[in-house]
Amino acid sequence: MAKKIRVGILFGGRSCEHEVSVTSARSVLAAIDRDQYDITMIGIDKTGHWLKAGDALKVLATNTVVGDDLLPVVLNHTDGGLMTSDGAPMSDGQLDVVLPLLHGPYGEDGTVQGLLELAGTAYVGCGVLGSAVGMDKEMMKRVFRAEGLPQLDYSAVRRRRWHQDRAAVQAQVEAQLDYPLFFKPANLGSSVGVCKAHGPEEFAACMDEAAAYDQKIIIEATAIDCREIECAILGNDNPQASVLGEVIPSNEFYDYSAKYVDNNSQLIIPAQLPPETTASVQALAIKAFQAIDAAGLSRVDFFVGKTDNQIYLNEINTLPGFTPISMYPKLWAASGLEYGALIDRLIQLALERHSERQDIRSVL
Repeated sequence: MAKKIRVGILFGGRSCEHEVSVTSARSVLAAIDRDQYDITMIGIDKTGHWLKAGDALKVLATNTVVGDDLLPVVLNHTDGGLMTSDGAPMSDGQLDVVLPLLHGPYGEDGTVQGLLELAGTAYVGCGVLGSAVGMDKEMMKRVFRAEGLPQLDYSAVRRRRWHQDRAAVQAQVEAQLDYPLFFKPANLGSSVGVCKAHGPEEFAACMDEAAAYDQKIIIEATAIDCREIECAILGNDNPQASVLGEVIPSNEFYDYSAKYVDNNSQLIIPAQLPPETTASVQALAIKAFQAIDAAGLSRVDFFVGKTDNQIYLNEINTLPGFTPISMYPKLWAASGLEYGALIDRLIQLALERHSERQDIRSVL
């Protein structure tokens, strides 16, 4: 019998997207092939504690902090192994690959990826650079602009400047952009902290809402009379694009509630677009993926005009959700790659990328 691949599933995290991560981990744990993989659950609670396997499973079951007597996990950088802080090894030794199911800061932004790089551990998804650029919406948009990719106008404001001179910030943004406007924390996802201002009287409240979650706020022009289209990307050097999906949000826009709470948003797969528009969106999704030096997986979001089919690139998500209602696995299922097989492919891509990196000389 072939030796099982040892997979560490990393979930939770010190982020407003903690609950989404826990739901993703539950879904992957239920679907992953236990005949192929030995699984070690590695939880990070909301305070940032890394948890041993038993406590991680408690967090997975209850989504709460376990207690003050937690035995944290540490990485053994010499061989990529995991052990508890008292030196006891977890499972039977070194993990072959880590599957990070972390969303938002301290998980999707390159921080955990850097830790895993230092530990010499293979992991699913983008590296440090792709993760960091994909997380920071301002830097992401700068890269897209440099690559000539079509996107809507935007402005970036530091929270400190907003607090120091609110009137000047509002005047500057209003001189650049027309209402309605969207306000977003620059380094967060799942629509947490996103607010829509229909006119000047709503500007301050939306800025305050977004600024509560980040030191930098992105203000974006609204895509008028457009459809929300999403494309899943899978691969390393030769990425592939899935069929497209359309999101019809249950609320005015696709906010956190519409995504994860009320379950009334519609996901239309495949999206009903002209073939040439579909091909153009898929090509742009691959270009966006390559522009930020992504790897493994990403979901790329677009706006497409309802009457003219004009395409605008919205953003890229380098660790998209794996919940039962998440678009990324749904798009690949519609493309012929079911949930379990998708997990297999992502693990294969992680091991391939890690093996290739091992050939790079690191010493003289």
